[in-house]
Amino acid sequence: MPDRGGGPTGPRIRVGRPSRRARTLLMTLGALVVLAMAFVMFAGFWTDWLWYRSVHYSSVFTTTLWTKIGLFLVFGVLMAAAVGLNIWLAHRLRPPLSAMSLEQQNLDRYRMGIAPYKKWLLLGVTAVIGLIAGASASGQWRTWLMFVNGVPFGQKDPQFKLDVSFYAFDLPWYRFLLGFGFAAAVLSLIAAALVHYLYGGLRVTSPGARATSAATGHLSVLLGIFVAFKAVAYWLDRYGLAVKSSDFKATGNWTGLRYVDANAYLPAKTILFCIAVICALLFFATLWRRTWQLPVIGFGLMVLSAILIGGLYPAIVQKFTVEPNEQAKEAPYIQKNIDATRKAYNIAGTDVDDYSGKSNTKDTTKQRDDADSAASYRLNDPNIVSPTFQQIEQKRKYYGFPATLDVDRYNGQDTVIGLRELNIAGIQKHNWINDHFTYTHGFGAIAAKGTATDSNGAPVFTESGLPTKGDLPATYQQRIYYGEKTTQYSIVGGPQKELDYENNGEKTTSYTGKSGVDISNPLNRAAYAVAFNEPQMLYSGAIGKGSKILYNRTPKQRVEAVAPWLTIDGDSYPAVVDGKIQWVVDAYTTTNGYPYASRTTLGDSTADSLTDNQRAVVAQQNRVNYIRNSVKATVDAYTGAVKLYQWDTKDPVLKTWMKAFPHTVKPKADIPADLKAHLRYPQDMFKVQRELLALYHVKDPKQFYSGSDAWQVPNDPTTRDNRAVPPYYLSLKMPGQKSAKQQFSLTTTFTPSGRPNLGGFMAVDADAASPDYGTIRLLRVTSEVPGPEQVQNKLNGSADVGKFVRDMKGADSDIEYGNLLTVPLDGGFLYVEPVYAQGRNAHYPLLKKVAVSYADADSPDGDTTAFENNLGAALNTVFGVNGQENPPSTGDTTRPPANDTVKKAIADAQKAYDASEAALAGKTPDWTAYGKAQKDLQDALQRASDAGAKVKPSGKTG
Repeated sequence: MPDRGGGPTGPRIRVGRPSRRARTLLMTLGALVVLAMAFVMFAGFWTDWLWYRSVHYSSVFTTTLWTKIGLFLVFGVLMAAAVGLNIWLAHRLRPPLSAMSLEQQNLDRYRMGIAPYKKWLLLGVTAVIGLIAGASASGQWRTWLMFVNGVPFGQKDPQFKLDVSFYAFDLPWYRFLLGFGFAAAVLSLIAAALVHYLYGGLRVTSPGARATSAATGHLSVLLGIFVAFKAVAYWLDRYGLAVKSSDFKATGNWTGLRYVDANAYLPAKTILFCIAVICALLFFATLWRRTWQLPVIGFGLMVLSAILIGGLYPAIVQKFTVEPNEQAKEAPYIQKNIDATRKAYNIAGTDVDDYSGKSNTKDTTKQRDDADSAASYRLNDPNIVSPTFQQIEQKRKYYGFPATLDVDRYNGQDTVIGLRELNIAGIQKHNWINDHFTYTHGFGAIAAKGTATDSNGAPVFTESGLPTKGDLPATYQQRIYYGEKTTQYSIVGGPQKELDYENNGEKTTSYTGKSGVDISNPLNRAAYAVAFNEPQMLYSGAIGKGSKILYNRTPKQRVEAVAPWLTIDGDSYPAVVDGKIQWVVDAYTTTNGYPYASRTTLGDSTADSLTDNQRAVVAQQNRVNYIRNSVKATVDAYTGAVKLYQWDTKDPVLKTWMKAFPHTVKPKADIPADLKAHLRYPQDMFKVQRELLALYHVKDPKQFYSGSDAWQVPNDPTTRDNRAVPPYYLSLKMPGQKSAKQQFSLTTTFTPSGRPNLGGFMAVDADAASPDYGTIRLLRVTSEVPGPEQVQNKLNGSADVGKFVRDMKGADSDIEYGNLLTVPLDGGFLYVEPVYAQGRNAHYPLLKKVAVSYADADSPDGDTTAFENNLGAALNTVFGVNGQENPPSTGDTTRPPANDTVKKAIADAQKAYDASEAALAGKTPDWTAYGKAQKDLQDALQRASDAGAKVKPSGKTG
């Protein structure tokens, strides 16, 4: 029979080879998967480009992108070339085949296995290493841009006499290059050694020489390069001492050279540099000598020197030279640290004035009169009254206010303001259309007097309603598409109408602003459907001609995106300017490379009892030792337009970034006057400065070393979480202030380290329109005056407070203490604290009492405390002045003018309040009836307030 090719076991069966149709299908599926992955990557890039183009900051995107690509390619290619060249060279220098030892016989299997794939293996290894190195280098885009665009500071460090820009801009880049060089040398050395071992150039167990002369020369050169990089590292370490952080018992946190650094480490680094250079030359000399004897000796000498000269010698100097007389030895270096730190944090011009803490006059009537003009006492605490805004002015469940409101100035008075933003969680029925097309924006700015309440203890609103009416500009764009609570994306401007607001029926609108990205075309829709993982975007009929997508909608997000080189303040605040609601965002330039200036951790130094996730500071460099409030930014609440204005015109860090990103920051002269009237000194900058001034108000190095005058920021006495008291915006007059007018200021208190009494008081002129803006005034209290926690403890223990608390608890009400304001007055300090009560059935707190304490060292108990129904009565009690009245604008919560209009208004208010409670009493609240009753309540309270303003008793005003 003919042979059919089956062999003795029968015919062959072809197994595992798919048909042509299956292969085509698999190839098609593979191509589709690759295309899908490519489109996913493209979608992220494309949507980013579209967004930056929509906000007119495409240059930021392109500059950042091309810088990253350039660094990726340059350093990726360099690393791949370095490693690949040494692998190729090690293979080229392999010895000829000779008699096989057992070791070489075992390696021969690996050589034969990789022989067909040597080129591909070389390309694969170098490509992977190059990709990793390039990706790492691309993350250094900020370092590179600062290096190539660096502007001189015009200040030199005291040790090396180099401009500060060398440490801030140049040294970080040199360190990156050095780290890259080390990595390239180590990887090349490892790769070359493996190849030499694989091909017999290095032997471990074989008899004879352990390395061929070619392998010896090659590896010695690589070791010499590594040691040469170490020599460069020793040289750069000399300059690094000026920005080195260390622990020092006088401060706990020290930056810069100390005695041991200047007299032991610095010469040691120079000596080690010289030894490393010699050692590197010995390694290079093996190209001729072909022996490792001298380089190994040199390397051992370098290691021994590093231990003895770089470690043991400085320890001996510290132990036997510094510690016996540390204060005298360290004094010059402490002085350098003090001077540099004060310059770096912009507190160099802050001097301390002694403040006696003792009353200058015994005329209590004059003290009472002076108390009226010393400050505008803000009784409406923006941290307490947000629920009141929420209940009275929310109007609909899908609106909301921030937990902490903002303080601004309107019509010459301190004003508490908050925006009625969209609260997506309050929507009755959630679906994709409602969440992203129908409910798209908030509506209106709500404002109230900071210094007054109505007869019930609720804020006196100066702007309220839906749409709002009041003292703010009559016509301003009230729709809020961009805000602190607006985190979801919205699609607007297309076929689907938006809910504008509800007031006697639904009003609809369609967005006409210029912001947003057009998604009416298929490519953009597909890209955003992938980027947002929202397939409905592809086929929804709600998207059509004119449709735009709005996202990155919080002010902080938008400013961080267009200026990724800035650090953003934790508190953006709204201002009604020129017919628009503008979010004002303070932004900082920072560096951690200012020589001798002590570092601080922004996240810690800016934290206080009010800090939450929304208000936290997030920095590119959380540890910094230089900061400037260099940029004032605005974000339009309707259009989302972002504008960056140069504020600090002398800041070299900002000038550097303006060179890197030209035309992104507008000059200071372009700030509109109406906007400038609402700019203020930023809280986080102030908190960083107060943390530094707690120690660095002392200029004498001996006193600084002893810590005898060290301060600390006290805990917030109105809370129990032992977190720092927040600074307060307050209009006041400081002792010695030339102007007789109250200045809008940001204030804080200090206590001596480890003590509860008052140690210092700090205020900064916070009004950007003031010629003294940014001037910090610092008082050192030279007598024993009770501090905030002591005053609060005495208040809590008073009989009047105890009775009030028992009465409120009996009425099923909770007590909330407002901001404890501190005001210097007549040599002592006046403490003012509003006290709120909130009943179980009342959904917001009302001001019920005002506590006042005048603290000075001459009082028998240190302070005199009053707890009354209103501010005027409390001031009268504290200063022992009877019969002096204050009008309702001072926070009088119990004394409405006795006339028929007021009585009628109060009766109507009570009826409206009862109707509100009845509307909420059922299982299903009647929100329509509740809204009507709340409107009636507000109208009645406003009538009472207006009538009260017409019947002012004689006397002083607060």
